[in-house]
Amino acid sequence: MNVCLLSQNQLQTLHVDLSSRLEESLCIINEKVPFNDTRTSELNALNVPLHNRRRQLKARDLAGQALSFTQDLVTALLNFHTYTEQRVQIFPIDSAIDVITPLNQKFSQYLHENASYVRPLEEGMLQLFESITEDTVTVLETSVKLKIFSEHFASYVRFLQKILPYQLKSLEEESEFSLCTSALRARNLEIHRDVKRMTAIFDKLKTYITLLALPSTKPEGLSRANYSSILTKISADLRKLHEIMKELSKHYSHKAALEQELPAATDKLKTTNDCVLSSLVALANGTNKIATFFSNNLNYFISTLSYRPKEGLGFTNPLSAEMMLQYKQKAAHYMKALKKPCPDSVPYQEGLRNRRVLLSSTESREGLMQQVQQSLEKIGKLEQEKEHWMLEAQLSKIKLENEAHRMAEILKNTDKGQLVEFSQDNALILKAAEHEKGNSINSKSTSLIGMLTSTENLQAAHLESRESLIKNHYMTRIADLTTQLQLADSKAVQFHAECRALAKRLTLSDQSNQSLTEDAKSANQNISRLQDELITTKRSYEDQLSMMSDHLCIMNETLSKQREEIDTLKMTGKGNSKKTKNR
Repeated sequence: MNVCLLSQNQLQTLHVDLSSRLEESLCIINEKVPFNDTRTSELNALNVPLHNRRRQLKARDLAGQALSFTQDLVTALLNFHTYTEQRVQIFPIDSAIDVITPLNQKFSQYLHENASYVRPLEEGMLQLFESITEDTVTVLETSVKLKIFSEHFASYVRFLQKILPYQLKSLEEESEFSLCTSALRARNLEIHRDVKRMTAIFDKLKTYITLLALPSTKPEGLSRANYSSILTKISADLRKLHEIMKELSKHYSHKAALEQELPAATDKLKTTNDCVLSSLVALANGTNKIATFFSNNLNYFISTLSYRPKEGLGFTNPLSAEMMLQYKQKAAHYMKALKKPCPDSVPYQEGLRNRRVLLSSTESREGLMQQVQQSLEKIGKLEQEKEHWMLEAQLSKIKLENEAHRMAEILKNTDKGQLVEFSQDNALILKAAEHEKGNSINSKSTSLIGMLTSTENLQAAHLESRESLIKNHYMTRIADLTTQLQLADSKAVQFHAECRALAKRLTLSDQSNQSLTEDAKSANQNISRLQDELITTKRSYEDQLSMMSDHLCIMNETLSKQREEIDTLKMTGKGNSKKTKNR
C-alpha cells in the first residue's frame, strides 16, 4: 500500500515537472525562434522568384535563332509547294497542250493555296520572338504567343493532310503512264512512302507543340512532370524529319535523272524538276539546322522550365511573373533616382585651344601684364599718398620737439623745487608731447597754478624721444626697403614666367623651323632633280632636232638628185621621141 502511494506521488511530481518544462520550452520557442516555412514546398511556391536578366537575354537570343531557321523553312516550303504545282501542270500531261486529269486539277488548286497556310508560321514565330524581352519572364506558363504559333502550325498540318491523298493519287497516275519505266515506278513508290512519313511526322510535331502551348491558357491541361519528355520527343522527331527530307531529296533526284531520259521529257519539265529538287535540298538543310539547334539547347529548355521560387516545387505562374516585373521596375526606378548625372566636361576642341594658349602664354601674358600695370599704378598712387602723410607726420613731430625743447630750457632756468606757473596752453602741449613719445614721468605734482617737473626727468624724456625717432626712422626705412624688395621679387617672378613662355615659344619655333628646313631641303632636292631632268630632256630634244635636221638635209639632197634624174630622164625621153618621129 505504501509502495503504491509512493509511486503515485512520484508520478505526479514527474508530471508536474514535465509540464513546467514543456511550458517553458514553448514560451522560449514562441519568443525566440522565428517563423520558418522553407520546409513546406507548397508554401515556398508562393514566393516571388528573382528576375534573371541574363536568362532572358539568352532566351531572346535563342528565339531570334529559331525565327531565322523558321524563315528559311518557310521559304523552302513555299518553293516546294509552288514548284510541285508547276510540275503537276506539265507532267504527265501538259496543260498548255491538253486538259489535265480532274485529280491533278484539284491537287493543283489546293497547292495554289499553300501561301495562306505557310506564311502564318513565320508570323507566329515573329510574334513569339517579340514577346520575349528583357523585362519579361519566359516560361511555358507565360508564353501566350506560343498558342498562336501552335494554331498556325496545326493549320499547316491540316493543309498537308488535305493534299496528301491527291499527292499520292497523282504519283499513282504517273506510275500508270505509258512511258513510265519500272525504275521510275520504283522511285515513285519511294516518294509515295516518304511523303506519307513526312505528313505523319508533321502531325506528331503539331501534337507536341499544341501540348506545350496548353500551360499558358490551361495550366491544368498538362502536367509539369511531362514537360521534359515532350521536349525530348520534339527533338527526336525533328531529327526524324530531317532524315525523311534527306531521303525524299535523294529519291527525287533519282527520279529526275530517270525522267530526263524519257523521250517525252521537255525542257520545261527538266527545269521544274531542278527547282523541286533544289527546294527539297533547302528543306533538308533547314530541318537539319532546326534539329541541331533544338538538340544542342534541349538541356537549357528543360532547365528553364524549372524556373521557380527557391526551395519551391511549383513553377512560375503568370501572377508571380507580373509581380516579379513590378518589383524589377521599382528597383530600376530607385537605382535611376540614385544615379546622378556626370558634370559636363570641357569639349575636346576647347581643351586643345587652352593647351595651345598655355604653351605659348601669349594671351595669358598680355592679360597678366595689364593686371600688373594696373596694380603698379595703384601702388604708385598709394606710395605718393604715403610719402605725403609721412612728411606731414615728420613736420608735426618737429614742431612737437621744438615745443618740448623750449619747455625744457624754461625749466632749466628755474631752481630745483620751484613752482613754475605755466599757462594752460603750455601745460596741454607738454602733456601731448609726453603722450606722443610714450615716456612716463616718475614724479608729477599738479596744482591749481601749474605743474612741477624735475630737470632729470625731462632730460631722460628727451633722450628717449630721440631714440624713438631714430628707431622709427630706421623702421620706416626697413619697411620701404622690404616693399621695394617685394616689388623686385614680383617683377623677377613675372620676368621668369615670361622667359619660360618665351623659351617654350622658342622651342616650338625651333621645331617648326627644323620641319620647315627639312621641307626646304626636300624642295631644293626636288628642284635640282627636276632641273637635271629638264637639262637631260632639253639635250635629248636638241639631239633629236639635230638628227631631224640632218635627216631633212639628206632627204632634200636625195629629192634634188631624184628631181635631176627625173628631169634628165624626161629630156632623154623627149629626145628619143623626136628621133622616132623623124624616122
